[in-house]
Amino acid sequence: MVQGTCSGAGKSLLVAILCKFFRELGLKVAPFKAQNMSLNSYVSADGGEIARAQAFQAFAAGIEPLSIMNPILLKPKGDATSQVIVLGKPYADFNARSYWDFARSTGWRVVTRSLKRLLSMYDLVIIEGAGSPAEINLYDRDIANMRVAEHAKAPVILVADIDRGGVFASIYGTIKLLKPRHRRLMKGIVINKFRGDLELLKPGIEMLEKNLGIPTLGVIPYIEDLKLPLEDSLSIDELTALRPGRIDVAIIRLPRISNFTDFEPLKIDSIFSLRLVHDRHDLGKPDVIIIPGTKNTVSDLEWLNESGLADAIVNLRGKAVIIGICGGYQMLGSKVIDEGIERTRPATIEGLGLLDVITIFRSYRKETIRVEAEVLGHNELLKRVKARTFKGYMIHMGKTIRLGDKPAFKVIKPLRRLEGAVKRDEPIMGTYIHGLFDEIPLREALARIKGHTPIVKSDMWSVWLQELNRIIDIASREIDFDYVRRIAFA
Repeated sequence: MVQGTCSGAGKSLLVAILCKFFRELGLKVAPFKAQNMSLNSYVSADGGEIARAQAFQAFAAGIEPLSIMNPILLKPKGDATSQVIVLGKPYADFNARSYWDFARSTGWRVVTRSLKRLLSMYDLVIIEGAGSPAEINLYDRDIANMRVAEHAKAPVILVADIDRGGVFASIYGTIKLLKPRHRRLMKGIVINKFRGDLELLKPGIEMLEKNLGIPTLGVIPYIEDLKLPLEDSLSIDELTALRPGRIDVAIIRLPRISNFTDFEPLKIDSIFSLRLVHDRHDLGKPDVIIIPGTKNTVSDLEWLNESGLADAIVNLRGKAVIIGICGGYQMLGSKVIDEGIERTRPATIEGLGLLDVITIFRSYRKETIRVEAEVLGHNELLKRVKARTFKGYMIHMGKTIRLGDKPAFKVIKPLRRLEGAVKRDEPIMGTYIHGLFDEIPLREALARIKGHTPIVKSDMWSVWLQELNRIIDIASREIDFDYVRRIAFA
């Protein structure tokens, strides 16, 4: 098991590294995270919704992601509640107190059964913790850290982010706050994101090892320009490209933004310059405006209207490419009708009116499906890549009805249907397909609005594999993998 001194310490990446390491030893290996809180999700092979981080770890292990790899997913809704996804399907909306009551009983049963099933299918399971194992106010309710390690009899590696500062205190404090029987499960420490002279760090490491009796397995250097999927809202600011690009892409920073990983492929391509916009005065005159997904379309549409950003976007009609994805697609329509799903009372909210579609929330049912789609080319934006195919996935509630506009795509697998909407004479498009830019066609369509072609001419999964190989090459020189292998099979 890999745990961290805090969120964002590097647990997810270390699990991916270990999955690929043990896979290359010839083992069948799988990732597992009992409970994840993330708005970046993916559709598993069995049609469930799981955190994108576990999907990436499964990719590193060379296997298809399954719902049991992330049996509980929390998706914050921004009103002190979260939608709780259990085994890939919506279960309920809980506030914190209600969730912990659920977690200690039903949730724990789901976790242990999922882990048991994984262990029966694979030679080795690499477990990721959540946040910190030393949240003493929640210690006895925590179903994602030490309780899992104890149940699985798993040795634990603790990873800490030195770039944040105070790394020795965070490691020492985390371990000392654990119960004695849990401290005995701690078998190693990894320090992550180090910049500087390792010789200056060594005296601190030696003192830490002397005080704790736990070896430090390695120090991973800070790796610049990391091209791997972002996990949660803690890393959303990393989405913005610092370099100037030839195509200015403004992404609307909705209060309840979700699946912002949709835009990461644009970040790695130097012709695109990404920026997050949450104020109408900062919108400027971009080449492309993207309204992303959201955990609550109704509330974020109201915010868009009240903030003045809706009017600012409409005023750029004809001057910028405007794309809405999932919740953003719903907002581009004339109205959103909520029959008591996102709100306790029915409501109708005026949309931006840029597409001739309406959306109705009538059921709590969520569509989760992987798709392969063909570009139909009904406007200038898509005409350049007409008949090209790409793969993506849908995760959404609500039904959008196209009234007068043309469809954007034709889904050809696993079923055949028309999807999305475009204006025939304007570069405006809406779609439910996530991962839109993971492959080349839609990146190329955007690039060609200024006569360019994408610099990165491969899909994101290939880029991630190359990047993972680069990181493992670095990590193999810094981490005692022989020790990791010994404790895994002790």
